[in-house]
Amino acid sequence: MGDWGFLSKLLNKVQSHSTVIGKVWMTVLFVFRIMVLGAGVEKVWGDEQSMMVCDTTRRGCKNLCYDRAFPISHIRFWVMQIIFVSTPTLVYLAHVIHITHQEQKIRDKLQKNDDEAKDLKSLKYTNEKGRVFIRGVLFRSYILSLVVRILLELAFVVGQYYLYGFVLQPTLVCKAYPCYEKVECFMSRPTEKTVFIIFMLVVSCVSLLLNVAEIIYLLCARVKSRRTRSDLPTPATTNHKTFC
Repeated sequence: MGDWGFLSKLLNKVQSHSTVIGKVWMTVLFVFRIMVLGAGVEKVWGDEQSMMVCDTTRRGCKNLCYDRAFPISHIRFWVMQIIFVSTPTLVYLAHVIHITHQEQKIRDKLQKNDDEAKDLKSLKYTNEKGRVFIRGVLFRSYILSLVVRILLELAFVVGQYYLYGFVLQPTLVCKAYPCYEKVECFMSRPTEKTVFIIFMLVVSCVSLLLNVAEIIYLLCARVKSRRTRSDLPTPATTNHKTFC
């Protein structure tokens, strides 16, 4: 878990700037992806090549069969998936930090009663306590990060299917140089590894559904906010109190 410490700290900062569903997605990422990958999967998948047995003694044939079956190992594939899926969230965090920094400058000028500050717009995305409101450009940025996360999750699920499928076959058959005839190789613990493959697939699907649910939640909150403002007698005075 030490290798994931830096990423975990960055993602933990996003929790205070996300919705309830976003916090659930973050928990699924930490517990069922990062922790499971670090605690269990690496031990299970550490012997897939060393313990693979082939019915040949020809040098290099075993390595060729393994490379044909696994162009990239499952562990590295899942590590790439976690990093890529987390990247849109980190980009959103950078946007939030930029917005809060800009509004902090405005707040400092207002406190100093600067003449130039009187013409500045009132604080739009943060309040006096520094709480961030998901609206305006932050709302669009958050929605965009969710859409990118959904596309990346789908891309990795489809990629995993075309690379290896969702079930690890106990035997591999290959025929290419330096294997001059059909060679049969036998995988180590195929059933246990298939369980982990299905588990990681289910977690990916759950994360995908959480992203979709969060988009629906944000859009519903935005529609409700606009309806509330349209029902108010003086909407101009309540413009900066909405959620979105």
